[in-house]
Amino acid sequence: SKEEARATAGAMLDRVGLAARRDFYPGELSGGQQQRVAIARALVMNPKVMLFDEPTSALDPELVGEVLAVMEELAREGMTMVVVTHEIGFARRVASRALLMDGGEIIEDAPPEEFFTNPRHERTRRFIEAVD
Repeated sequence: SKEEARATAGAMLDRVGLAARRDFYPGELSGGQQQRVAIARALVMNPKVMLFDEPTSALDPELVGEVLAVMEELAREGMTMVVVTHEIGFARRVASRALLMDGGEIIEDAPPEEFFTNPRHERTRRFIEAVD
C-alpha cells in the first residue's frame, strides 16, 4: 500500500541519516545526500549483496565522509558489499577481502591485513603507495 511504501521509505532514509530530508527534491540535496538516497533506494529491496562502483568519486571531499559512514554502518550490520574504491582508509577499515585488478585481471587477492601491509605483487605495492 501507499502507507507501507511511505513507512519503508522513511525507515530507509532514517537508516542513511536523511529522515529530516524526506520531503526535499533531489536538486535540493548535496551530492553526498543524493548518494545516500541511492543507497536507501537499494536497501528497500533488502539485498543480500550491494555493489558500489567508486561511490565517492563524484563527491566534493567534504561530502565523502557522509557516504563512507553509511557504508561502514552497513558493513558493521553484516551487509556484503563489493566495492570498487580508491578510498584506502575505508577499505582497510571494512574489508574482509581485498583485491587489486589491473587490465581486467585480478593480480592480488588477500585478507586486508596482508594486502595493505605485505602485498605479494609489485603493482599492488605501487598502487598502495600512490593512494595511501
